[in-house]
Amino acid sequence: MPKAAIVDIDGTLVDSNELHVQAWREVFLRYGKDVPARSIRPQMGKGGDQLMPVFWSPAELEKFGDEMQDLRVRIFVEKYLPLARPFPGVRRLFERLRREGVRIALATSAREAELEHHLRTLRVDDLVEGVTSADDAQCSKPCPDILEAALDRLPGVAASEAFLVGDSPYDGQAAARAGMHFVGVLTGGFSADELQRSGALEVYRDVAELAEKYEAWT
Repeated sequence: MPKAAIVDIDGTLVDSNELHVQAWREVFLRYGKDVPARSIRPQMGKGGDQLMPVFWSPAELEKFGDEMQDLRVRIFVEKYLPLARPFPGVRRLFERLRREGVRIALATSAREAELEHHLRTLRVDDLVEGVTSADDAQCSKPCPDILEAALDRLPGVAASEAFLVGDSPYDGQAAARAGMHFVGVLTGGFSADELQRSGALEVYRDVAELAEKYEAWT
């Protein structure tokens, strides 16, 4: 039985990946680059520091990378964040974990303003011991920094005693680098094969199915 669950938010607990795609596309257009949504979608799960270099050169990022990041946050918070909704079954899953003695921390590449909104809509504050965001890490997923920061919120739990619940291959890569197990959900738009190749021990439809089939993956 694992001691702790580290849980991703965007695409895992909240239906927001496509909203992020649209926000990034809008920002890129403002800076003169028409990047199709189909090219941005496979990058979901990364933070901006990992996503932008896929589409922009080091010289371009040196010139306007920070302001592009700031604009992305403003556009997403003002235009897209109000449309984000939690997936069904989040609280049921968390309640089951806590009944079984599993401690919970949230780990996301989102910025603080986005995280605050998600916490209000998820309504699981009473079940979660720690929360970390992009502001708690020098490097976002697939780097392990955010997961390691989340684990620090759970004293007494080793990485090998925790598992990550996430929706993207970058979650799996980060979990492997942090020494954690990885369980995937399909709500982020990635296939079961992609998640398994990134190290997922099990893949489920969504968090509601995780709650239904708890004994099978813990």
